[in-house]
Amino acid sequence: MAESVQVRCPGCLRENGYTAPSFPCACGSPVTPPLDRSAAPRPLTRRTWSEAWVAVRCGACGRVGEWPHPEVGCGSCGTVCRVPVHPVDPVGPADTRAAHPPLPPPTGPAPRPAFRPVTIRTARDAVSTAALYLRWLGFTDVRQPDGPAVPAAAVDLRAPGLVAQVDPTTAPTGLRAVECVWLNGLTASSSCAYFSLAGYTPQARERADDLGVPLFVMDLTGMPQPVNDPADELAGTGPRG
Repeated sequence: MAESVQVRCPGCLRENGYTAPSFPCACGSPVTPPLDRSAAPRPLTRRTWSEAWVAVRCGACGRVGEWPHPEVGCGSCGTVCRVPVHPVDPVGPADTRAAHPPLPPPTGPAPRPAFRPVTIRTARDAVSTAALYLRWLGFTDVRQPDGPAVPAAAVDLRAPGLVAQVDPTTAPTGLRAVECVWLNGLTASSSCAYFSLAGYTPQARERADDLGVPLFVMDLTGMPQPVNDPADELAGTGPRG
């Protein structure tokens, strides 16, 4: 089972729940990065693709593969941090399983089946991930533009009753972008939401809270995380009406 931990934000010291995602190995077995709970998470101030991957050994076949480094966005201050992972153990798969036993699975009913993340390697992947997540929340007929996404530009997503924007760049999303998606939603008499790969500036966070704009951050594992109260509400209830 995936490992669930509490990650302390290095910015505001809030504890954030985090479940490490699992990925399918070439042998078909699920692979979950072994989180190092003894090491402190590091704030992610600048994203580089070369540093965004971590080596993980499959516990079933022993194959070592490169997987997205686990990341989590703080639900209080919006800081995105990288969760430490144990380095690859040189011993065989049986010894690796003994060294890092999984935690017991969390209890309690889930409101919906678990979201299945898709690894983000390109700007287009980021847009597709946001669209998949909105469908998982319950929005129907989510439309995304045809053609490749431009890495330096935000991309609109539309669904009945929703206007969303996805920022696939490596710089934090700013205040103006949040205001624009709110105005677009107001014009269309729809709800709105924002997805960012690199988090948000403090001014954007504050303005989003004032306007009630749900903000999500996406890490390279393809798992969107809500970073403010409107996003928590949207993730918990899905579309209204």
